[in-house]
Amino acid sequence: MPEWLSSRRWSLRTRSEKRSRTPVEEKTGDITTTPAPAKVQPEIQIPDTQAAVLLHAPKQPYQLTSDHPVPELLHENEILVRTRAIGLNPIDWKSPDFNFGIPVLPFLSGRELAGDVVRANSKAGFDVGDRVVAISTDYRDQRKGAYQEYVVAPDYNVVRLPSHISYEEGSTVGVAFVAAALGLGVSMGVDFSQVVGGPDLFTLLRDIDESRIPADVRTESLAGIRNKERPKKGDWLAVWGGSSTSAHLTIQLAKLAGLRVVVMVDKAKHGLRISNHQSIRPDLLVDSHDPERAISIIKANTKGNLRFGLDTRGKETAEYLLRAISPESPLTKPGVDEDNLPTPPGTPSVDGHRSHLIGMSGLPKTAPGQEVLLHNVPIKLFHDVPEVGSALTSWLGRLLGEGIITLPDVLDVERGFENINSGLDRMRRGEISGGKLVVKV
Repeated sequence: MPEWLSSRRWSLRTRSEKRSRTPVEEKTGDITTTPAPAKVQPEIQIPDTQAAVLLHAPKQPYQLTSDHPVPELLHENEILVRTRAIGLNPIDWKSPDFNFGIPVLPFLSGRELAGDVVRANSKAGFDVGDRVVAISTDYRDQRKGAYQEYVVAPDYNVVRLPSHISYEEGSTVGVAFVAAALGLGVSMGVDFSQVVGGPDLFTLLRDIDESRIPADVRTESLAGIRNKERPKKGDWLAVWGGSSTSAHLTIQLAKLAGLRVVVMVDKAKHGLRISNHQSIRPDLLVDSHDPERAISIIKANTKGNLRFGLDTRGKETAEYLLRAISPESPLTKPGVDEDNLPTPPGTPSVDGHRSHLIGMSGLPKTAPGQEVLLHNVPIKLFHDVPEVGSALTSWLGRLLGEGIITLPDVLDVERGFENINSGLDRMRRGEISGGKLVVKV
């Protein structure tokens, strides 16, 4: 065979191979590689309407409807979750009873749920079929309310639910974890980076463009505590109201970060459970039945070294806690005439480190001296700043997956959307304490 014909056949064969190669193939040297195909999510039939529970007016019970529109995914990082269990929170009944936190009527409430991903947009970090916890602190977006069959959530507000945790158990943890982590990590400046790669929110927030932090929580987020005031291992934290689910998570996270914890609780109701609980047993457990004695016990045992307090109950108990963490001054003594307090009241601590009180359900009416700062938890950071939401949900996923934290107890399970009202009534009557009431749907 002539040499030119042999060369021609080789040339034709090479071009033929090139033509037969798929457009996505790339040839590098002698190796042909094919990029992985884009992930195709399985199709699940989603109805146009669904069951939902709506509030039509303040001071009224929620009403069940069967033809509420299924919410749509509007952003590329959103997923649609089929609700399996809903965790009830005090805000769910306090909001309609006291007419606050209701941006629109009818209002679709519910802050946390567990379920299955049934639809995922292209850049969402979840797949159809994943078991998840969705944490809906963004109550202004009705698509995200938990009181409906199908709920929209951005992927940075979603946690993977390990297979060993049930939907009911998973629905207990979200809001309490977010409140605890933000209260400790932002308002107090606790660094969690040594706890299963947790976030240092103090540093994370200062690396974000200030304009991206919501204006109403910007001061709290960036100027609430100075770097030199941040707690160190061995520092004391006082938690008033240790039976709540937020306290359940706060105590655990604080202990994991190396803090010593003193907890005030009604010992007749919760003392034995907390003192015997492996995860939330504090360094010091104080009976809150006599607040004056509780304050004395706290001060005597912490010996003036208590600078951090977190209250889960309300304004009255926050007032007691303020006195417990304040340096000795007229403000800490009962019966003082507040109109004749010296200015400033009390004496700032010698080392210039101020004390910090976080109120999860209200702050003291009494204005503290310059040596104490009051803080509201900047919950909005979780859903408005994706870096914060992602840092917290990925960390919670690791904590749950490795069994490092214990979930709140499920005290009882209501069944069906139609029983949400009866569950909230039980909470109004004070029947649910020391754990969580869940609705299975």
